[in-house]
Amino acid sequence: MNSDLLRKIIEGALLAAGKPVDIARLESLFEEDERPPRDQIRAAIEEIQADCRGRGFELMQVASGYRFQVSQDLSVWVNRLWQEKPKRYSRAMLETLALIAYRQPLTRGDIEAVRGVAVSSDIIKSLQEREWVRIVGHRDVPGKPALYATTKQFLDYFNLKNLEHLPALSEIKDFADLDPALELALAADPVPPSVAANDESSVEKGALFQLSEQEDGVNSNDSSMIEEYSGTDMGDHQDSAAADE
Repeated sequence: MNSDLLRKIIEGALLAAGKPVDIARLESLFEEDERPPRDQIRAAIEEIQADCRGRGFELMQVASGYRFQVSQDLSVWVNRLWQEKPKRYSRAMLETLALIAYRQPLTRGDIEAVRGVAVSSDIIKSLQEREWVRIVGHRDVPGKPALYATTKQFLDYFNLKNLEHLPALSEIKDFADLDPALELALAADPVPPSVAANDESSVEKGALFQLSEQEDGVNSNDSSMIEEYSGTDMGDHQDSAAADE
């Protein structure tokens, strides 16, 4: 297939999809007798990415595939398209999400032990409704508490291909440092008042990282469980080319 036509088809598909599109989905756009080789599709994507450099948008690879998006360094201006300034997530929610992201799978009790305060049901519910967190199993202890882990949607919002692309804890002082990746996504969908009101002012800034200074708080069964999910909704972190599958 002509390379110029292939690029146009890919660009049109990515614009029309409204969500990340992986290589397999792009291949399905073509009849079998006209389907270009996968290497040719990848080459076309790389050319499109190169053309986007220096422009106001970029072609980004995330956990679920490829998507066009506004360049992150322009978010401060683009956010002004919305009349009301979006409310930012509470520290309580950000810390809860961070703990799950970095040391998953965790139970609600694990999170409360690190933060030193109760975790609101509204926070967990809000994270689940956004499909950033889900239950991946239950710990084999009395009460069978649910184990929470992140999803592909979480990775997509933070422009991550997989969990290995999370910045090291030593590189960030606050999980809110990742918030620029959220600003465009949240601009038209602010945090619910019930969750915002749950932000405890007494939470210390260092609470987020207490877990990194402790011994691993999850047992070997939990760790093996997270490996099981890492190839699906956990972001395919065993394969850095997850979006090509």
